[in-house]
Amino acid sequence: MKAKLLGSMSKYFGEDKKRIDHARKVLAYAEQIMEQEGGDREVVVAAAILHDIGIQAAEKKYNSTAGKYQQIEGPPIAEEILRQYSFPREKISEVLQIIGHHHSGGIYSINFEILWDADWLVNLPEEIDLKDKVRLKKFVDKIFKTPTGKMMAAEMYL
Repeated sequence: MKAKLLGSMSKYFGEDKKRIDHARKVLAYAEQIMEQEGGDREVVVAAAILHDIGIQAAEKKYNSTAGKYQQIEGPPIAEEILRQYSFPREKISEVLQIIGHHHSGGIYSINFEILWDADWLVNLPEEIDLKDKVRLKKFVDKIFKTPTGKMMAAEMYL
C-alpha cells in the first residue's frame, strides 16, 4: 500500500519535486517516531504521504498555500486516492481527519501526534530561527507532542 500511495502522491504532484520530497521526508520521520511511540502503521503512513495533497488545489482555488486551505482541499483528494486502492474503510475517516487538521491541531490520538511531529521536524527550519536556541527549545517543548518527536527535534536542531 505504501508504494502505491507514494506513486499516486508523486503522480498527483507531477513535476513538483519540492512537495514530493517534503512528503517523503515526513513519511521517514513518521516511521521513525512510530517505532518508539506505536500507532497504526496504515493510518500514519497514509496520512504522512497524503497530508499536503490539497496544497495545489488550495493554490488554484484560493491563490494561497495556507494550511487552512490545504485542510479543506486535502481530504476529498486523499479519499479518492485511498478508495482507489481499497484502503481499509474503517481507517479512511481517521486519515482524512488527520489531513483535515494537520496544521490546526485539535486531534488527540497517537496517529495524529506522530504525523504532527514528523511534519514539524521537516518544517521547523522554515518557521523559526534555529540560531536562537533558547526560543527554539521553548518552541520544541510547546509544539511537539510525542517524547520521540521532542527528542528528535532536540538532536537535529538544538
